[in-house]
Amino acid sequence: MPSPATADSWNDVLPSPDGRQPRETPFVEFDRAAWSRLSASTALPLTVQDVVRLRGLGDPIDLDEVDVVYRPLSRLLTLYVAATRRLHAATSTFLGDRTRSTPYVIGVAGSVAVGKSTTSRLLREMMRRWPETPTVDLVTTDGFLFPNDELERRGLMERKGFPESYDRRALLQFIARVKAGAAEVAAPVYSHLSYDIVPHEHVVVRRPDVLIVEGLNVLQPARLSLEGGTRLAVSDFFDFSIFVDARTSDIQRWYVERFLELRRTAFAQPGSYFHRYAALDDSQAAARAEAIWSDINGPNLEQNILPTRGRATLVLTKGTNHAVQQIRLRKL
Repeated sequence: MPSPATADSWNDVLPSPDGRQPRETPFVEFDRAAWSRLSASTALPLTVQDVVRLRGLGDPIDLDEVDVVYRPLSRLLTLYVAATRRLHAATSTFLGDRTRSTPYVIGVAGSVAVGKSTTSRLLREMMRRWPETPTVDLVTTDGFLFPNDELERRGLMERKGFPESYDRRALLQFIARVKAGAAEVAAPVYSHLSYDIVPHEHVVVRRPDVLIVEGLNVLQPARLSLEGGTRLAVSDFFDFSIFVDARTSDIQRWYVERFLELRRTAFAQPGSYFHRYAALDDSQAAARAEAIWSDINGPNLEQNILPTRGRATLVLTKGTNHAVQQIRLRKL
């Protein structure tokens, strides 16, 4: 079911004139069954083993979910990429410009624990297997978080993941260079084990057909400068954007479940930043996870992430079992 309506909801922007007629909306809306029929004749490029390898911790996605939801979506995206290339060719002919087209950039946004990383990895693998988009790269905005030392200096360690905890200038420069057609663009690497930026390590993007940029706040609107002017936003460089949505209560439950699983796995490693949580029993660990959610992840979702949902090109809304139940695609 969709999350409760917020101030940015299209229900508020375009209500039914008399409250009784079907409301007009900038989105085409599909339920699960209608969406799955869109690619009935399209081959499924992934196997069960692929899905197990790609799914994130706590996300029980299976091959049926990939078939129903991500097969149509990956095909739709390849059609958008092809259409953009045709537009580029027509524009180049008109302008007498022989500059090659730049990577098609897809932004994927959503809360902690909602499954946006799984969505991003699945789309990368599926789009790579379409002949139109053989080269697809994925970059997460975690690499653009300020290092922990800098967050400590700024008093932001307890607000990690909030918009102000990112090196916004570096992220904008990265995405702008990608869309400018630079031959190579490097992005920092983040370690979830050490909970920090990895010094001197980078992932290099070399003019892929498609670049997927995944992160909590990638749909944040531009902020005003001190002089009152409008700055650029990361989403200004997106060709397509996806918001992975669910009820806040479900996301909170998934976060706690994932925390308990991490306590038994990643947190148990001596090098883990959260190794101190490995010795907690179930009730203590659940209480700690609930506290982190209440103090950090929940407020970030409500204040910064959910308000950007209406800016997405496509919204995937999950039910209580992580399965996508509704898809909303912005009309062209």
